[in-house]
Order: sequence, then structure tokens, then C-alpha cells
Amino acid sequence: MAKKNYEKLAKEIVRYIGGPENVNALVHCATRLRFKVKNTQNVDKKKLEQLEGVITVLDSGGQIQVVIGQHVADVYDTIFEVTDLKKENPSDAEESGEKKNLLNTFMDTISGIFAPVLGVMSGAGMLKALLILCTTFGWLKADMGTYRILYAAADGVFTFIPVFLAYTAAKKFRANEFVAVGVAAALLYPDLTAAYSAGEALTFLKIPVVLVSYTSSVIPIVISVYALSKLEKGLKKIVPTVCKTFLTPLLSLAIMVPATYLVIGPIADTVGKALASGYTGLVGLNPIIAGGLLGLIWPAAVMFGVHWGFVPIVMNNIAEYGRDTLFTITGPNNMAQAGATLGVFLKTKDKSVKELAGPAALSAVLAGITEPAIYGVTLRFKRPFFIGAVFSGIAGAIVAAAGTGAPTLLGTSILTLPGYIGVGFVGFLIACAIAYFGSAIVTYFFGYSDDMLPKKEEKKEEPQEIIPAKDEALLAPVSGKVIPLSEVRDEAFAGGILGQGAAVIPENGEICAPCDGVISVMYPTGHAVGIKSDIGAEILIHVGMDTVTLNGSCFAVKVKAGDYVKAGQLLVRANIEGIKKEGLDITTPVIVANTADYMQIKTVAEESVKSGEVLLNCVSK
Repeated sequence: MAKKNYEKLAKEIVRYIGGPENVNALVHCATRLRFKVKNTQNVDKKKLEQLEGVITVLDSGGQIQVVIGQHVADVYDTIFEVTDLKKENPSDAEESGEKKNLLNTFMDTISGIFAPVLGVMSGAGMLKALLILCTTFGWLKADMGTYRILYAAADGVFTFIPVFLAYTAAKKFRANEFVAVGVAAALLYPDLTAAYSAGEALTFLKIPVVLVSYTSSVIPIVISVYALSKLEKGLKKIVPTVCKTFLTPLLSLAIMVPATYLVIGPIADTVGKALASGYTGLVGLNPIIAGGLLGLIWPAAVMFGVHWGFVPIVMNNIAEYGRDTLFTITGPNNMAQAGATLGVFLKTKDKSVKELAGPAALSAVLAGITEPAIYGVTLRFKRPFFIGAVFSGIAGAIVAAAGTGAPTLLGTSILTLPGYIGVGFVGFLIACAIAYFGSAIVTYFFGYSDDMLPKKEEKKEEPQEIIPAKDEALLAPVSGKVIPLSEVRDEAFAGGILGQGAAVIPENGEICAPCDGVISVMYPTGHAVGIKSDIGAEILIHVGMDTVTLNGSCFAVKVKAGDYVKAGQLLVRANIEGIKKEGLDITTPVIVANTADYMQIKTVAEESVKSGEVLLNCVSK
């Protein structure tokens, strides 16, 4: 997809997600954008799914997940380049007061902490796999400098994963990122890791310390950073402002590092061992049944985007046992969905289905990215999805029986197969082959036919009446100095991305309706309001820049979405001086969102305008 297309897609995604004002946070994983929104009712899911470049849209785990596929990172970066969405956005739980159930909270927390580091973990895992391949074929030896340096590049990520997670957890829990990293560094400090290896008996203020290994661990640092976030909030209330810069970090480190060594670490280590023992015990009872069930349900886990919630267990398995079997058992699912998609590709004669199924099947088998295959093909026709799930279960049973494991975090694909060399490798290859070819063959013969496609009705298209936009005059919503949009200190408004219009630097806080019409959007924070006029113009009034961060503290909202208003009616009363005291720009853009429907949006007022005077003329085509 070309850069220009990324820009168009990014703008449209943000538009249909409800605009930047509806977004609290945005992260991405391997295939999807994960939006945390203030109000799901403002999200136009249908239009999002119709966008070229969007595979599907899910509302899962308290998130709006826009599935893009392998280009997700490019779209993610472009969103911040071409819209006024900010990467630093507060948590919706704190802003909107939304109550979430325990599962949603857990999934949101896990994705927020682990999603940012999945890329580097996957890359490091792939590098480990390549090194295993090199040593297996004798191209490199473990004592060679080349091998040792490359192995350090791969294994260093996993060895020091607490440092990575400290940073992402701090961003998630809104703690000081660098203090959090300092706590993680203390857990991996060479002197204390050596003390653990030597079995030394340490005390802290005469309290015995239970030393555990924090290398490659995930649970202790996450819990520690959560506790740090609560500690910092308390310290900010009692530490004098004049010495907060150094005293808060000092106290945070002095309290949290000992607390982690004395309490949090040992407890978290016990919990981690219990999780690992519980999982291995479950598989150990009957590996064939356990592996079969895991493989069978895994496509559904991927479908709902909850599969990454198992990453902590996988990482804990690697830390405890030096290898993981959970992602190994579920790995052949990638091959099963790839095979089912291949079966559709080979069977169909429909050009559009072939164009979709071919790249999706290739992406799944080569890169292990199955979302395009699942959402674009197998789930769409249902039968291929269930065939893939059955073969995923069969393969999972084989892998569990073979005892296959991997020493690192790996996604299953042809390119990563060397990473599984070791115990049960042959069984793993057999399972992947059965999953891939079995799904492809059964889908080809029994799982798909072009009859499943919607019937194309041949009907004479009647010309639709096109209602042209009409000329319209829009009044100034507030008195003040008029400036062109190009002078607004915000790229989205200045560049006309959101539409053409003008901006007013208000003299007072009385924000009034510029026309007769219906309130289409009224943000609870009061900083922005949308109106659709009786004649057809779609107007957005945005009071100040970045004023969404005030959480409504300087705004008194007088109307709600759906209200009918008359020109000059009070919409919002803003505390202009209060906004200035917060250090924010009070410039208020007035834009016509459906600019494309008009030949010209002309600014009538020149240097200044009074509320109720004509500000803009919308000239029809």
C-alpha cells in the first residue's frame, strides 16, 4: 500500500472511530490497531469495515480493534502524522469513569503492557531460531565471536525483559517510566543476581530476603510498577513542590526496590511457579486431550484478539523451565488456517476471492499472521474456519503428545520452524503438515464452493437523484478576532484536513449556534460541538487547542446531541480565562466538515466579528 493510501486510510479510520476527541489511547499489535474510545456509540463500525485496507473491526476486551494485517505499523505511524491524535492519551477509565468487568480490565492491561514489546520479542525469537539453524548445520559454533554477539542480540531482549515491561507498565499505570526502569534494573543488578546464583543469605534491616531469579521474569515487575504508581500518587500529595523533582524518585526507589525484594518478588515468583505448574500439570494429566482442546479453541481466541493475553504464561514458562509448550501446541493453528485459505484459493473461480485468499494464505504460512486469512476468508465462509479449527485441534494433540517446546517466544510459520529444533521437533513438523495439507484438502472438496458467494443480481440501475448542496451563510459562534485556519497552531486544522473555514480568538466564553439545525455531536467535555444545519452544512466548533485535556473543567454544556437549536442559541459557556491559566490556546476553529460538497467556503468577516454576524459563506457547486 502506497504512503498516499496510508494517509487516506489513517484519516478515514480516525474519522469513523469518532474523531480524535473520541480516542483515549491507541496502540497496535502485530495485525491490528487497538483503540480505547470514550463512547462506542460514536464509532461507525460499518463504515470502518468498508474501508479499503481494513480487514474487519472488533469490539473486544473493552477496545475497538481495527484489523489491518501486516501493514498495521505503517498505518499506526501515519495516523499520528496526518491527524491531531496524540500518542500520549490518558486512560479512558479515569477520564470517562467507565466501569469495566474484570475480563475487559485484564485484557486491556495485558495488551497495553505487552503489545508494544511484541515486535522486538518476535524479532529476537526469530534471530534465536536462525542461530539454532546455523549451529545445527555447523555454519556457526557456540564459542565463536559471531555467534556470541548475535546470541546476545537475541537473548538480551528476553534476559532483560523486566526492563522493557517496566517502561510499558509505567505508561499503562501512569507511573514515572524512568523510576520504573530503575526498579527493574535493581532486580537485575549483577551483584544480587550473583548472590541468588551463589545461594547467599541476605537481610534488609535484619529482615530475611528471599532471593529469586528475576531474569526473564514478567509478573514481579508488572506488579511492582502497579504498586509504584499508587505510591507516587500518595507521595505527590505530601512531598513539597520545591523538592518533588528529586525527592519523589528518591523515596520511590528507596521504598519500591526493598518492597519488591522482600514481598512482591517472592509472592509473584510463587504465583508464577503455580501458574507454570498448573499448566504443565494440566497437560501432563492427558497431553493428547489437553493439546487437542487448546488447539481446537485457539482459532476463537485469535478471532477475538485475546490470544496475546496468554503471553505472560508463555514468558513465565520460559523463565521457569527454559522452554514453552503453550504457544507450541497452538502454533499449528497458523498452518491450519493457512491451509483452509489455500483450499478456498484453489477452489474459487471468483477473481475477488482469489485476490484476497492468495496473499492471506501466503501471509499465514510464511509470517504466521492469520488475521487476514481468518477475517477475510475462512470466517467469512464459516466452513473453512471450522475445518481449520478441527485440524488445529488434531495438530495440537500431536504436538502435546510429542512434548515439543520452544526456548523463546515464536510465532509459527515456515520461517520459524528451526526455532523448534529439539525434543519433539519431528512431531511438530508432522502436526504442521497435517494441519496445513489436511485443512487445504478438506476445504477444497467439502468446505467451499462459489455458491456461498452472494448472488449478483442483474438489475437496471436507476439514476439516483443527487441533491446538491445549497448556498448558506454561517454566523460567528462567538465574538473576537478572525484569523485564517492556516494560522491555527494545529496541523489538522491549519492544513484543512478536517475541512475549510475560519478561526476566532474569542473575547468571551459564550459559544452560540451559527445556524438553525440539529446538534450532531456534543462532547461531554464541552470543548467541541458539531451541528448539522437545516440547509445541509456540517459544522464543527472546536473551542481552544488541546482543551480536551481539561476534562470539562472550564466548560458548561447547555445542549446535548439530538437537540434542535436556533441560530444564536447558547451551546457552551467556556471559562476563557481559566483555559488561559492552564496554558492552553483559546483559538476556536469553525469548520465545515463536508467541505467537498461545496465549491467554496469563503470567510466573510475580516479582522474581527461579533457573535451573530456572518462569518462564512458556503458557496454551492
